[in-house]
Amino acid sequence: MKNKLSGKFIALDGPDGCGKSTQVKLLVDWLTKQQVDVVSFREPGATAIGEKIRNILLNPEHKAMDTATEVMLYMAARVQLWNEKIAPALKQNKCVVVDRWLSSTCAYQGHAGGFGMDKVIKLATDCLEKPWPDLTIILDVDSATAATRLKSNLDRMEQKGDSYHKKVRNGFLKIAKQQKNFVVVNAADDIDAVHKRVIEIVGLTKNP
Repeated sequence: MKNKLSGKFIALDGPDGCGKSTQVKLLVDWLTKQQVDVVSFREPGATAIGEKIRNILLNPEHKAMDTATEVMLYMAARVQLWNEKIAPALKQNKCVVVDRWLSSTCAYQGHAGGFGMDKVIKLATDCLEKPWPDLTIILDVDSATAATRLKSNLDRMEQKGDSYHKKVRNGFLKIAKQQKNFVVVNAADDIDAVHKRVIEIVGLTKNP
């Protein structure tokens, strides 16, 4: 497992309330027990610049923010994270696990926001050395179940309403069908069942 996942880039993604952060932590703990040299980052964030951008994006006071502005800010934070943290870690043959990546911008701003997934992907291709991870796991959950898992103090993106978030879910399922190395997992199951499925998928990750 250690050699198999050396230098691998893995993303866990999905709608708000799908349990990404919990599953990232469980996956990293499991990989560490397998003696895999692993690091994890949340996105947007994980750098000084990225965290400031995150605060701007998620602040409920910024209701006037345009979808195109969201795309640019998310991409800026992503590029900074890639250059500052992810690329160096991969060069050191570490396994990198991220909480959200390009698939999020495709689903939220590209599909639900109407910016266009193709435009998001083109922008990422122009800005990033490696736009897509070696493996992306989409944690799929219906909006009703997701809503029960969210905290009461919703951030700006979480406040966008049921109609928007249903489109987000559809966007994730759409991008999963279009791109290689995507696997969809039913995240409505209990935490342990989802974790078991995630490590099964990660264990099947192919060598270069």
